[in-house]
Amino acid sequence: MNLTGKQLIGHRESAKSDETFPASNPRSGTELEPVFYESTSEEISEAVELAGSVFGVFRNRLAEERADFLEAICQETMALGDDLLERASAETGHPLARCEMERNRIIHQAQLFSELIREGSWADARIDLGDLDRQPMPKPDVRSMMQPIGPIAVFGASNFPIAISVLGADTISAFAAGCPVIVKAHPAHPGTCELAARAILSAAKRCNMPEGIFSMIHGRNTEVGRCLVEHPGIMAAAFTGSLAGGRALMDVAAARPVPIPFYAEMGSVNPIFVLPGALAQKKEQIAAGFVTSLTMGVGQFCTNPGLVAGMESDDWEKFSELVAKKVSEFAPSTMLHAGIYEAYTKGIEIRKKSADLELIGKSSARPNPDACEAAAYIFQTNRQGITSDPTLLDELFGPVSTLVNCGGLEDMVAIAEKMDGSLSASVHGTEEDLIEFHPLLSVLQRKAGRLIFNGYPVGIEVCHSIHHGGPYPAASHSFFTSIGTRCIERFVRPVCYQDWPDSQLPTELQNANPLNVWRIVNGTRSNNALKA
Repeated sequence: MNLTGKQLIGHRESAKSDETFPASNPRSGTELEPVFYESTSEEISEAVELAGSVFGVFRNRLAEERADFLEAICQETMALGDDLLERASAETGHPLARCEMERNRIIHQAQLFSELIREGSWADARIDLGDLDRQPMPKPDVRSMMQPIGPIAVFGASNFPIAISVLGADTISAFAAGCPVIVKAHPAHPGTCELAARAILSAAKRCNMPEGIFSMIHGRNTEVGRCLVEHPGIMAAAFTGSLAGGRALMDVAAARPVPIPFYAEMGSVNPIFVLPGALAQKKEQIAAGFVTSLTMGVGQFCTNPGLVAGMESDDWEKFSELVAKKVSEFAPSTMLHAGIYEAYTKGIEIRKKSADLELIGKSSARPNPDACEAAAYIFQTNRQGITSDPTLLDELFGPVSTLVNCGGLEDMVAIAEKMDGSLSASVHGTEEDLIEFHPLLSVLQRKAGRLIFNGYPVGIEVCHSIHHGGPYPAASHSFFTSIGTRCIERFVRPVCYQDWPDSQLPTELQNANPLNVWRIVNGTRSNNALKA
């Protein structure tokens, strides 16, 4: 498939700006064809206004039709074949196997949403039947359900060019809810974005979806994102990326004359607490699993474990030695792009100069800076070091982590209390450890969105129950997830109908319940039809 580098506004291509930027291969530094055109404010308005014009049609499409559309997206994505994988690898440095894994993930994810909306209970239909004979006042008939909110702006992640980008959960969940989507392509992998966007547009044509339910714009300039979020036709935005970028757009969304929800997944340190019982029994396995989690994907995961706390002991000293040895064996590898590489190397140099840190392990092989290769690093400190330098609790994106020597439960609790919100927190221990360290667990329940027992944060199971979010700054709103089927809740709102004629109610709320949806009727869950 030939790439054009232009904006895709519905089924129309557009390139009104004279300003362009290239994609590049981070391994070699070579530029990739074609050049990509910066989006203009006029093009952004065209995309948003087109989405708004077809929202009423799209939201009223049957769930079955939207489910068919999601499945068609899967088919069109697979039809891209190796072109998608090879372009993603060229633009990010990811091996082809990793890109294929991402593609498999989005196929699974779209199928989950297809099943979810066909089943129907996600809409949370509720019915409280009226009673005209109730005294002293008649009881009204009250019914409510979740309904789509309108056009959604989506900002994909740099580290998942397929799975958390154009084809990610933000886009798929918005479509599932009945919301049009405008994606701002990531400038680090714009060619991958265009291929994915064309798969969506092909699926939309196949399913006779109204033109405008999907558009994609390009932009390396931060003003493109600002202009998109500021547009009054955008009803919500979803973002995955850095704390600085997310916070800037979050403030834009809040400053609008009519503020909108801004769902951002941002920075996270993802601590691991290794308790004494587990340390005594399986320090070797924990050390190996931790280093694998730390260095997977060159440490470029939002769930990368940036902090490991353990109790000072002979076992902990041995664990630290094992970690340092395994980190030394990590072969430096190419990072996603030059910007991430430069931020990582700068952060490492700052940590090397910290009086509160001791460098205890690093990759033995020398990285190649011309290929944006990152080495892995392990530092060590204690509670006092964390207290005197709170920046050690900030995310540094890459294969680096800090071991924290703790004198006892009090130190662990203090470190957990000092942490900002986190996407995850992992605890390695025995059941006896969990009882003894219950005060620590109580703190972690407040601090993290996902609690992991005897496991590692990297590698998220895409399923109905997963929660990928957490207290700020891990996410802009800890109630919501950006992965799993619950993420559809970001793009809907409850609408209540009081004393409406049955024929004019949404299908899910009608007495006959033709879709056989599970509903809460007078407080009891049921999928039965109701008497007229």
